[in-house]
Amino acid sequence: MLDLARAMDTARRAAEAAAAASLVHFRRGVRVETKPDRTPVTAADRESEAAILAIVRAAFPDHAFLGEETGVHAGSAESRWIVDPLDGTRGFTRGRSFWGPLVALEHEGEIVAGAMALPALGEVYWAARGLGTWMRAGDDAPVRLSVSGVSAWSEATFSMGEPHCLLAPPWRDRVLDLATTSATTRCYGDLAGCALVLTGRAEAWIEAGVQLWDLGPIPILVEEAGGRFTDCDGRRTVGSGHCVASNGKVHDHVLEVLRGR
Repeated sequence: MLDLARAMDTARRAAEAAAAASLVHFRRGVRVETKPDRTPVTAADRESEAAILAIVRAAFPDHAFLGEETGVHAGSAESRWIVDPLDGTRGFTRGRSFWGPLVALEHEGEIVAGAMALPALGEVYWAARGLGTWMRAGDDAPVRLSVSGVSAWSEATFSMGEPHCLLAPPWRDRVLDLATTSATTRCYGDLAGCALVLTGRAEAWIEAGVQLWDLGPIPILVEEAGGRFTDCDGRRTVGSGHCVASNGKVHDHVLEVLRGR
């Protein structure tokens, strides 16, 4: 039987190790390369993934592993770690603050534990099924997170993901509808946009045009904080490349708008 407390602790420690590895290079002129898919990669991405893999392998040597930078590592068919070692590489290379690692454990097809961090802000988030979502900022004691209780979209804060995808067909008009009918709209970018929902500072976050590892731990982090996660078609999956993460109370409204109803 999978030890969820141990999995959660492993995810947290892996995110912290990746944060430390990437901060060594932050705002220090790290060399940027371009991968075949035309996305950027740096030594910070590679070293962060190596740090994550080392911690996961020490705790769960038989588990499979899928990393953005190193690809597939063979292991158990039941359990797989899904990792983006540095979500937001472009922002990282420009010295911005909204980037960090995403670490998820998928067990029997479900995301059951995960963590993420915003290293430049000193924040780490972690969760596991039935164990809540937690956050630590700097040296403060961990706090258990809870999403907001706002239920009216007219009073909601809407957190947008990458505008290049969301403001292009087929999303453009529907996303603009959401943005102009909410109380306020923010576009922090990458995983920081989701962090607003986890901490009750926004009611919904949407993202599109991303990969499996860009969303890995988001379902468990959101759901254990009392929220709801689906893709933009209402399916609970990280595999479609788009998502809605919300406090649950505005979720149906966001889906209805995105579906053009």
